[in-house]
Amino acid sequence: METKKVFDLFLYNAWSIIYAWARDAPALILPDGVGFKVGKGSLLKYLVLQVHYAHIDQFKDGSTDDSGITLHITKQPLTKLAGVYVLGTGGGIPPNSIENMESSCKISENKTLYPFAYRVHTHSLGKVVSGYVIKNNEWIELGKRDPLTPQMFYNINYNGTITYGDRLAARCTMKSERDKWTYVGTTNNDEMCNFYLMYYVTDDEPLYDKFCFSMGPPRYYWRKDGLINIPDSEASAL
Repeated sequence: METKKVFDLFLYNAWSIIYAWARDAPALILPDGVGFKVGKGSLLKYLVLQVHYAHIDQFKDGSTDDSGITLHITKQPLTKLAGVYVLGTGGGIPPNSIENMESSCKISENKTLYPFAYRVHTHSLGKVVSGYVIKNNEWIELGKRDPLTPQMFYNINYNGTITYGDRLAARCTMKSERDKWTYVGTTNNDEMCNFYLMYYVTDDEPLYDKFCFSMGPPRYYWRKDGLINIPDSEASAL
């Protein structure tokens, strides 16, 4: 059965991730003429910032922190509106094992996407995160990276478009030397598997669907969707 947006708690049509940063990555600079539409006339009415800390020891003595991001804003209408599509998984990683966490979804909206950047995210067990667009059973790499390097949006490896009927797919290769199962969750002792695809559309609105989440291992792998020509070795190697 094809991957669905199984995590209803996301209310994925009510909010959208537009930016994420981690591991001392440099700033994101959008291509000329590209921007995110927020506020009046947009589905995004508010901007909300979350800061996640891996460790809080430095705050136990009462010390504080001053964290945030700087946004550049224009009231001038732009013809290239940006969006972010997130592929991710649930699931678990067995003890002392290498496990692949995978997701894939078809584009079901009649839009032309111009992808230009990607970002990967795991916690400490991630070794490789890779993302693909599949056209007529041909797997085209969008990006691949060690998730323990600076987690910024990097330029993608593909100069084409993504359109209705194309399929997006992502894999996180995890290596656990722990003596217990590790499950997807929010803490540093849990894991995550995310591939963020940043794109723009011209004279159109970004995708209404913003997330593609699978149940993850052991319940979901790419083969469950009947995918063929899977680049199994390449997807897990840098």
